[in-house]
Amino acid sequence: MGFELNGKTYETDEDGYLIDLTVWTEEIAAYLADTEEIPELGEKHWQIINFLRGYYAEYQIAPMIKILIKAIMKDMDLSKRDASKMLYELYPAGPAKQACKIAGLPKPTGCV
Repeated sequence: MGFELNGKTYETDEDGYLIDLTVWTEEIAAYLADTEEIPELGEKHWQIINFLRGYYAEYQIAPMIKILIKAIMKDMDLSKRDASKMLYELYPAGPAKQACKIAGLPKPTGCV
């Protein structure tokens, strides 16, 4: 499985997650966002993507949703409810699953 972008082919698993995490670029993120029906990645989308990529680089695993919510609460000075609401507005198919795919990370454990 995979997709082609600008003449290059990128391999994905059966759920559309990149196999080789090192090939990820912002251009690939924009392509994956489009396939996920997120037409444009705004500043808040990128904050989440950058947090996920940094967390993964440090721990070699995608964060659980509660860790993601806590990070958003701190970074954006939001309540837990507002942080959770914002995440689901940005990534309506599920923040952990959908944002990790766009960030070029493996499918989070525990996501069906």
